[in-house]
Amino acid sequence: MHGLLHDLLVAIAMGLLGSIVFSAVGLVSGTDETTTIAPITLLVVLLGVPPVGVFTFWLSAAVSKHMTHAIPTALLGIPGDTMAVPLMQQATDLRRLGVPHIALRKMVSAALISAIIAVPLSVLFAVIIAPVGQKIVAASPWLFLAASVLIARFSPGRWASVMLLVPFVAVILALQAFTAAHDVKLSVSYFLGIAVGPLIADLFSVASPTERARMARSEPRRVSIAPDVKGWKGYFPNPFKILDPVQLRAVAATAAISSATFVFSPVAMTVVLGEAVAARIKHPYHRLTTVLSVRNGVTESTYIAEAIIPLVALGIPLSPVAAGPAAPLFNAPPRFFVDAAGSHIVNLHTMMSPSQFLFYGLLSVLLAAIVAYPLAMNYARSAAVFVSRHISHEAIIATFVGLVLVIGLWEGALLGLLVIVVIGLLGGLLYRAFGFNTGVQFMGYYAAVLTVPAILKLFA
Repeated sequence: MHGLLHDLLVAIAMGLLGSIVFSAVGLVSGTDETTTIAPITLLVVLLGVPPVGVFTFWLSAAVSKHMTHAIPTALLGIPGDTMAVPLMQQATDLRRLGVPHIALRKMVSAALISAIIAVPLSVLFAVIIAPVGQKIVAASPWLFLAASVLIARFSPGRWASVMLLVPFVAVILALQAFTAAHDVKLSVSYFLGIAVGPLIADLFSVASPTERARMARSEPRRVSIAPDVKGWKGYFPNPFKILDPVQLRAVAATAAISSATFVFSPVAMTVVLGEAVAARIKHPYHRLTTVLSVRNGVTESTYIAEAIIPLVALGIPLSPVAAGPAAPLFNAPPRFFVDAAGSHIVNLHTMMSPSQFLFYGLLSVLLAAIVAYPLAMNYARSAAVFVSRHISHEAIIATFVGLVLVIGLWEGALLGLLVIVVIGLLGGLLYRAFGFNTGVQFMGYYAAVLTVPAILKLFA
C-alpha cells in the first residue's frame, strides 16, 4: 500500500511538472517535440524517477504541448511545432476572418476530448495485439525495414527520403564501428544527434557567410494579435460545449481511428483524416472550424497511440513517435534498453502493467487538463503577447543544446559529442535539402541497429 501511494504521489508530481513545463514550451512557436520533450524525458529517466513517474511526465508533457501549441498557431500565424504545420491553412483563414479566438477554442477543446478518448482505446488495442507481440518482436528487424521505407515514402522527401536511408544507415554503422574500436558503445548520442539535427545545421549555417546572408532579415517580424473574447463563465469551460454536435462526432471518430493506428506518420494521419472530414462538410466556415478541430485532435490521439501501443504490446519503438519523441521510454541505457535482436527488453513495457498504463495515462490527461486547458482558454492572448515580447528563442535553443551536450559527454565523452555533431549535422542538412525529416532518421537508426544485423546473419 505504501508503495502504491508513493508511486501515485511521484506520478502526480512528475505529471504536474511535465504539464507546467511543456504548457510553457508550447507557447514558443517552432519548438519541435523531438527536440524538446525527448531530451528532458531522457534526463528524467537517467535521474532514476520511478517508471510510472517517467510515463506520466512524458504523456502529460505531450498532451499539454499539443494544447498550448494552438496559441501561436491560431493567434500569431506561426506553427507551434511540427505537428501544427498541417493546421496552418485553416488557422490562417480563420484569422483573416477575424475569429482566431474561435479557432483557438475549438483546437484546444478538440485536443482534450481526443486525449480522453485515445488513452483507453490505445490500451485496449495494445491488449488485443499483445498475444502476438512476441511474434511481432521476433519479426521486428523486417518490420522496421518496412516501416522505415513506408514512413520515408510518405515524408516530405518522398522517394528521395527512401533512397537517403541507405547512406544515412551506412554512416551510423561506420560511426558504430569507429567508436567500438575505442571500446565506446553509444546509443543515446545517436538519438540526441537526430533530435537536434536542424539546430546543429542552423548553427553551422550561421558560421557560413553565404548562409548567414541568406538567413538575415532587414527588420524584426511584426505580429498582430487579435483581442480576446471570452464566451463562458468560470475558470474551466466545458470542452463538450465548445464544439457543436457535428464537430464532436468528427473529433470522436477521428480520435478513435487514429488510436488504432501506430505505424503511420502523425503528420500524414493529421492531413488524411482532416481531408476526409472536409469532404463531408459543405458550409465553408463550418468546414474550416471542423477540420481545424479534427486535425488538432488527431495530433493528440496519434501521439498517445503511437507511444502507448508499442509500450504495452511490444516493448520496441515500432512507430514514428516511439522512435522519436518517446524514444527514452524504450531505450535509455543503462536503465532502459532493447537489444539488437529485440528479444531482451528492459523498459516500461516490462515494468508497468496494462492497467497501470490505463490509470496513469488517464491521470496524465487529467493533470494536463488542469494545467494546460484553462491556460489556453483563459490566458491565450496575454501568454502569446508575453512570449512574443519577452521570450528569446535563442535562449530556449541554447538551453536544449546545453542539455544535449551534457548528456553526450556523460555517455561517451568526446566521442559522444563527435557522434552528436556528425549525425546532427548530416541529418539537419538532409532535412533542409531533401525533406529527410527526423521521423525517418529515427527509423533509419533503428533499422541500422536491428535490421542490418539480421540481414548480415542471413549471409553469414
